[in-house]
Amino acid sequence: MILKDIWLDIKAVRERDPAARNALEVLLLYQGVHALIWHRIAHWFYKHRLYFIARLISQIARFFTLIEIHPGAQLGHGILIDHGCGVVIGETTVVGDNCTIYQGVTLGGVGTQKGKRHPTLGNNVTVGAGAKILGSFEVGDNCTIAANAVLLKPLENNVTAVGVPARPVKKDGIPIPKEKPAVTAESYCRMEERVKELEAQVKALTEKLAEREKSGSPQ
Repeated sequence: MILKDIWLDIKAVRERDPAARNALEVLLLYQGVHALIWHRIAHWFYKHRLYFIARLISQIARFFTLIEIHPGAQLGHGILIDHGCGVVIGETTVVGDNCTIYQGVTLGGVGTQKGKRHPTLGNNVTVGAGAKILGSFEVGDNCTIAANAVLLKPLENNVTAVGVPARPVKKDGIPIPKEKPAVTAESYCRMEERVKELEAQVKALTEKLAEREKSGSPQ
């Protein structure tokens, strides 16, 4: 099973990285593939409750690849970690099949409570360089999180999210109209006060202008 997963990871690189020339080059020279190989071995030990060995393997992998994947994380098939330096994947993270993760990505948790605290990514998700996905929630299939975005909320399928905090800008490839801010009672009161201030200023200027005209007219 591990060998099959490794082959699918190599195949993913060949299909989605234009710089990859052949399977042997990918296997020997791609740090993202190396990190995934180490992780799949470490995860086997983790599932068999050999936590110390699992964590030791993950730390060795981190030293050589600069990619930190907790041995408890569940990764699907055909994962591409492109370039990969600085990627951090937490313990309860779940990553679906055929996902692409670029350098500097964090799939992290918030808080210190036990249990599920990291995100779950669906299939065919792309996470841009430097993006952060923080918290225990689901990101739907075929989603794209833009570079340097900070995602703190769930996403439906086929959504593109950008910004800090990240917000959906496309659904099924179609731009999502920006929501107009709702007019609340508080904002209405502020507008009313501002109108009164402007009216007072206009009245004062009108009175000054009238006085100046009066003082400058012939007696």
